[in-house]
Amino acid sequence: MTFIHELDDWPHFKWDSRALVDVLADVRHKQGRLLGRMDALGFDLRAEATLVSLTSEIVKSSAIEGEQLATEEVRSSIARQLGLDVGGLPRAARYVDGIVEMMLDATRRYDHPLTKERLCGWHAALFPTGRSGIHPVTVGEWRKDEHGPMQVVSGPLGKERVHFRAPAADRLEDEMNRFLTWFNQDSGFDPVLRAAVSHFWFVTIHPFDDGNGRLARAIGEMALARSDGCRDRFYSMSSAIEAERKDYYRVLESSQRGSLDITAWLAWFLGCLERALDEADSMLDSVLRKARLWQHVNVQPVNDRQRKVINRMLDHAWEGNLTTSKYARMAKCSHDTALRDIKDLVGRGILRRNDCGGRSTSYRLAEPEGR
Repeated sequence: MTFIHELDDWPHFKWDSRALVDVLADVRHKQGRLLGRMDALGFDLRAEATLVSLTSEIVKSSAIEGEQLATEEVRSSIARQLGLDVGGLPRAARYVDGIVEMMLDATRRYDHPLTKERLCGWHAALFPTGRSGIHPVTVGEWRKDEHGPMQVVSGPLGKERVHFRAPAADRLEDEMNRFLTWFNQDSGFDPVLRAAVSHFWFVTIHPFDDGNGRLARAIGEMALARSDGCRDRFYSMSSAIEAERKDYYRVLESSQRGSLDITAWLAWFLGCLERALDEADSMLDSVLRKARLWQHVNVQPVNDRQRKVINRMLDHAWEGNLTTSKYARMAKCSHDTALRDIKDLVGRGILRRNDCGGRSTSYRLAEPEGR
């Protein structure tokens, strides 16, 4: 089985521009429209949109690899590192802070060169303990292949199927030098296509023991930030990829075999990006809803407990309805105090009581006016 990095003309990728022109035009139009909407917003709303998008990007990029991060910790870490109000969120674990630092470095310093030192720093942030689960990882340097070539394999022993085999370790220095030189230069084609090519090229080289998928997506985000010309992120590519994870791996695998024509990968990437931009419109509507609700709430300010709970209910990670016991846990207060606070919010039209009663009594946020 031949992989494309074994071909003589690797890595001279090619594609059918005519097959991509329409979807690329749609993506660029939606990008411009979204950025235009964001430019019209004030600082606070742009910051909230960035917070929501980056939180989703980091959580979903890890989820693609089967690692579940606590959404509230990720949001807390981003907020603290950007100097935003954490809204009573929990302190993030150190390894979560490291992952957030990596993504912020990629997106907010998108106009700085990508170097081996920078990439190795990102890798070290992903694996602060030097382990991936219970397995040791060579941190902050290219893989060594001490136990044979890096392969992605499935199936029982003796009937294994090799989905992918990476370039040998002794090729990595030259391969990565070539990739980084290309990434840091203007290649003369559309920057969104550059994001797609850089994602594919890096993950095909697979230079590290582990974490290559997350790093490829961070590099893609860096390239997309360059295409936007903006340090803030208002859409999440990894959220769209995670929703289509099987297709993501299928297209990657098929494109890493055969010829260096990566039209299929580019078409899939652009389609996925278009869906991420569509989802960003919904995210922005949610951010604006939150702003309208706070305008209503602040006519007569709430107490600190109420503010904390309302912020939590407005968070993208919130699930279900509010109960008195849930309020008491979040606000760290007694059941009686929670009930008084809730009744006050209901009386002011901030909360609505759901139809069920008794022990099942629950509440939801009222829909703000001005939709």
